[in-house]
Amino acid sequence: MHILIVDDSRSSLAFLAQKIAEMGDHAIETCLDPALALARSAEHQFDLVILDNIMPGMNGVELTGHLRNSPDYRLVPIIMVTSDIDKAMRIEAIAAGANDFLPKPFDTVELQARVRNLLALRQAQIDLADRADWLAREVEIATRHVVEREEELIWRLARAIEFRDGDTGGHVSRVAVVSRMIAEGVGLSPERCRMVYLAAPLHDVGKIGIADAILSKPGKLTPDELAIMRRHVDIGARILERGSSELIRTAELIAQSHHERWDGNGYPDRLSGSNIPIEARIVAIADVFDALCSERPYKAAWPAEDAYREIVRCSATQFDPACVAAFEARWADIVALIEDRAQPEPLAAAS
Repeated sequence: MHILIVDDSRSSLAFLAQKIAEMGDHAIETCLDPALALARSAEHQFDLVILDNIMPGMNGVELTGHLRNSPDYRLVPIIMVTSDIDKAMRIEAIAAGANDFLPKPFDTVELQARVRNLLALRQAQIDLADRADWLAREVEIATRHVVEREEELIWRLARAIEFRDGDTGGHVSRVAVVSRMIAEGVGLSPERCRMVYLAAPLHDVGKIGIADAILSKPGKLTPDELAIMRRHVDIGARILERGSSELIRTAELIAQSHHERWDGNGYPDRLSGSNIPIEARIVAIADVFDALCSERPYKAAWPAEDAYREIVRCSATQFDPACVAAFEARWADIVALIEDRAQPEPLAAAS
């Protein structure tokens, strides 16, 4: 244990240091000047402070108060050395944060007993703090494992949906990345950007309930077929409803509302403007843009610049203008992603 002794009397310092040294292999520092002692305590963590009350410049009560104002010394035991038996002074010292008193002249047995008891208290504090740190680390590790498993399951489900939809070109990966760029651009918090990024791949989870004949039809859908196709948003919301995690709840919002339009002419609920969840407004742009740039059974892939102009053209009608502005601001990054046809690993990038 590291012990600091502060006293303006050299003889008192020598006596205290000697008697405490007899108790075991402790690191003992002595200081004649309370101001220097305060400076030293800021540089080094002591486990016990023994200080005289009557000292020039700064008395023991004042030094105790300064120590207690430091987070590192809120719990460190402090013993006040005093020849003053005045009750008011002792109350003042206790109010400042003193834990115990040592009367002058010193009694060796009493001195060592008080020091031993307070060192035992300090050791218990250290052990408890170490235990708490260990438990916090274990909880963090366990929580991280749970989150990683949740993210992995979501990503694999999204990949399965992508194959079901006949697209193996990394559509959900790119939608996730572009969605995160837009989320960052509109000023969402880092945690919400992460949620959007991880939930975006599930925007079309409801397509698992749509027949292959409609999903893979090479031509234009009939009105009846289009109505069936549009049911994927309700199916997706039902699959994800009542989620217990923030990630699944975010995915539900996106699945339910990513086909709503800023002007209110979307589906299924004809929401408009800010009534559409921001997460869905973000993913709507990323989804439409990448779909335009991708080859599908019913169409050829658009050049990236043409798809970009279409997104900008639909600002304030189909898309949230603020989200479109964020999309435009990140265009250099987005076009590089599209041209590379990269398939980034969401779990690695999200951690």
